[in-house]
Amino acid sequence: MTGNEAAARGAYEAGVLFASAYPGTPSTEILENLGGKYKNEVYSEWAPNEKVAVEAAIGAAIAGGRALACMKHVGVNVAADPLMTFGYTGTTAGFVIVSADDPGMHSSQNEQDNRFYAKFAKIPMLEPSNSQEAKDYMKIAYELSEKWSTPVFFRMTTRVCHSKSIVEMGERTEAESFKYEKQITRYVATPANAKGMRVKVEERLKIMEEFSNSTELNKPEYNGTKVGVISAGVAYQYAREVFGEDASYLKLGFTHPMPMEVIKEFASKVDKLYVVEELEPYMEDQIRAAGIDCIGKAVIPNMGELDTDRVRKAVLGLENPTLKAEKKAAGRPPTLCAGCPHRGFFYSLSRRKDVMVTGDIGCYTLGSAEPLFAIDTTICMGASISTGHGASKVFEKIQPGKKVVSVIGDSTFFHSGVTSLMDVVYNRGTSVAVILDNRITGMTGHQQNPGSGYTLMGEPAPAVDIPALCMAMGIKKENIHIVNPNNLHENEVALDKALGSDETSVIITKWPCVLKKITEEDKKAFDLSKKQCKVDPEACINCKMCIKTGCPALQAKDGKVVIDSGSCVGCGVCQQVCPMGAIQKAGE
Repeated sequence: MTGNEAAARGAYEAGVLFASAYPGTPSTEILENLGGKYKNEVYSEWAPNEKVAVEAAIGAAIAGGRALACMKHVGVNVAADPLMTFGYTGTTAGFVIVSADDPGMHSSQNEQDNRFYAKFAKIPMLEPSNSQEAKDYMKIAYELSEKWSTPVFFRMTTRVCHSKSIVEMGERTEAESFKYEKQITRYVATPANAKGMRVKVEERLKIMEEFSNSTELNKPEYNGTKVGVISAGVAYQYAREVFGEDASYLKLGFTHPMPMEVIKEFASKVDKLYVVEELEPYMEDQIRAAGIDCIGKAVIPNMGELDTDRVRKAVLGLENPTLKAEKKAAGRPPTLCAGCPHRGFFYSLSRRKDVMVTGDIGCYTLGSAEPLFAIDTTICMGASISTGHGASKVFEKIQPGKKVVSVIGDSTFFHSGVTSLMDVVYNRGTSVAVILDNRITGMTGHQQNPGSGYTLMGEPAPAVDIPALCMAMGIKKENIHIVNPNNLHENEVALDKALGSDETSVIITKWPCVLKKITEEDKKAFDLSKKQCKVDPEACINCKMCIKTGCPALQAKDGKVVIDSGSCVGCGVCQQVCPMGAIQKAGE
């Protein structure tokens, strides 16, 4: 099992009744597995964002059922508001929040170390180092959550989430259900009530620290006395391989509160102590603060994902011999897929030179890349419209006439773009919001969302009417433009109207993701019949205008452009760009 599959299995075996998440690599597959394999026992749902996911899971736990919320590391930023207060109130039934961190930023805009969230929220934290532990620790997390009436922080990383190892499975145990009781002084976090909760949080931390110093989740492995290594998570696996059988290890699985008494005893039995951890010196700083000398970030990098080679070079100065390639492989940066519905609109947008384009998180972020260069900023989920609004207001004062276009995907719009657009309308903004509706959550692997018409568990659901939602905010109907993004003329007309307006305008591009599993609703709404474009070599003058669309199906070969028939889907964008009419769809 992968770590994500194992975590899902652990939640299932623990008797979880409710699970909610917003998809985000590397955490996505936890909910996909729960909503697929275990949907008869575990109700699972995609939430519009991580804050909503945590709040829904909190409600489930207070009502008396074990609950789970999952997200990638930056999602915890969105969910932090309810999490911090829930750390005060505590829970009734077991509650676990999974933070899947991404050292190395394989699919993220930063590599923040979320272990500090457990310390910040004053809640216990568990860190599995492989798939077996991901399953086993999940079950333990629910036991501890109910033992101490606290949410539990379950920290995973990309390598634990996606690596596979053997897992011994168990059976599902239906957890004790709690009868709901009205508890105003406990669950209504007014200042008067929260002051009492604050005292209990500190008392609970002392109890948890005693547990941390006695639990087998924090386990010393004594071998030699020359070198000792303290580590946790997948970093322990790297350290074990690098230092070998002669070193002693203190493997930490329960990492907040830290087991300082165990650490002091372990440190006293070795001559030299290393702390091997990914990213920030979370453990090292606390160990040093306790007066224990150790070697950590002085040699081990605090940037990027660790592996055995990096740890070996950092602590031993050794490098394994590697084979040198005779030829350097061609660079293959990520790009929008052939036939991606975002390409046509970005091509049209890239031709507008006196426009700032604020972008968002999703496949369409690739619109910033060569040759389109169609996006100026990307900050975080939902930031495009808000950022664009602020920029637009400043341009009104210092650079009149400069317009702002904000681009955001449909799932990201539901996540945190709705309130941003509301801000623009309310404050009489003139920026243009472009909602790229490709009918699915594309970047994380095609998860359903409130606009797709289906739930995580495959049940039909009401689909949000985006134009109606925009009108409900106060945007005039004549300022809402719906286009087929593969039609460049429609894009140009919509952009002209929107950029020429002195009111809030919205452009909605509507076409399914080229990789999407097509539904009956899609077949009725769109002409998705298979087509392919071909180049007439006699008419082609090799001007390469079509290449400027960035479509990977187009190649320059022997002084002419050719189209790869294996990847072309006949979207027709290159055909519209060609000034010589040298590109035609087969059969036309």
